Amino acid sequence: MMLGLLLARAGVRVTVLEKHRDFLRDFRGDTIHPSTLELLHELGLLEEFLRLPHQKVREIRARIGEALLPVADFSRLPVRCPYIAMIPQWDFLDFLAGAAAAYPGFALRMQSEVTGLTMEKDKVVGVECGEERIRADLVVGADGRHSLVRARAGLPLVDLGAPIDVLWFRLSRKPSDTQATMGRFDRGSVAVMLERGEYWQCAFVIGKGSVAALRARGLESLRSRLATLLGFPGERLEEIGSWDDLKLLTVQVNRLERWAREGLLCIGDAAHAMSPVGGVGINLAIQDAVAAANRLHGEFGSGAPPLSALLDVQKRRDFPTRVTQRFQVLVQNNILQRVLEEDPAGRPLRPPLAARLLGRYALLRRIPAHMIGMGARPEHIGSPAASLPVAA
Repeated sequence: MMLGLLLARAGVRVTVLEKHRDFLRDFRGDTIHPSTLELLHELGLLEEFLRLPHQKVREIRARIGEALLPVADFSRLPVRCPYIAMIPQWDFLDFLAGAAAAYPGFALRMQSEVTGLTMEKDKVVGVECGEERIRADLVVGADGRHSLVRARAGLPLVDLGAPIDVLWFRLSRKPSDTQATMGRFDRGSVAVMLERGEYWQCAFVIGKGSVAALRARGLESLRSRLATLLGFPGERLEEIGSWDDLKLLTVQVNRLERWAREGLLCIGDAAHAMSPVGGVGINLAIQDAVAAANRLHGEFGSGAPPLSALLDVQKRRDFPTRVTQRFQVLVQNNILQRVLEEDPAGRPLRPPLAARLLGRYALLRRIPAHMIGMGARPEHIGSPAASLPVAA
């Protein structure tokens, strides 16, 4: 959606295809990071965007065993909005779609599921939507970690592995609750609480493939475990009425060896599935879109952008992708997986040295804040505003 907005703004005709009738999907990436807010400012959209209902996260804390430690401070980032804006992804997509619709070259087609690619002489020249074929100078696969476009294109994937999965759920939020977005770590258990105004959006981290064993122990066992971990009275956890109230995210961390072939480019999770660690997936995808628009907006005058231009986008975004995934894999393997392991001796969990240092020195908390909030190589709008918006 961001790439469609930027290309339409630059005078390129764009059609965005969405297979669903609306964007209402729960437990998607709802964190709009400072890097994305900065881009909205550069587009002149920030003030309007911030009028949407949202919550601001200026600091992340972690409770490790009995110790409560601050670990990331966004308030010192050198940007206009030094915080994470918590907003449902459907509101963000509707906002971008509305901004893009102001440009005459933009079209959004809902309930248009891509079922295949149209090929001519080993070149992608369009997509199939059921019985319909839509031709395009460039097809962009932004269809997520289970990308059909990527699979049909035969692009090779490198799997970095993930030792965890995540169960998402929500619990009501009481006036007496803390306002802090917080990770909670205890021996054998990890959870994250995101403050969403009237409710908590919660993530319960489990070992890879362990959901069946969890279900076998029963829902009441899970409720009891979560009540202890989150520090809520047991009756609050009765809001989890059935297993249907828990949404499983099967975590993947992977990336394409090659993001493009003639006539096709993959970006976002279709090019690199990210772990939920840091909540950076949506923001990294938006950075991909900006880099793609910056490089490709001038390549459509005489047909399809050349393969070399598409691979330039990968070259630009490969470094931040690798750095971010390396950071996520380190956290998964050296922190989350170890915490999830039961200790036969029953010893209480103690904060590791890195967490103790972050808690003690405010300056150090800027490092994870920059990594999460801005990323390894934040992009800036370089594509022109060649097309004027039309009146509603």
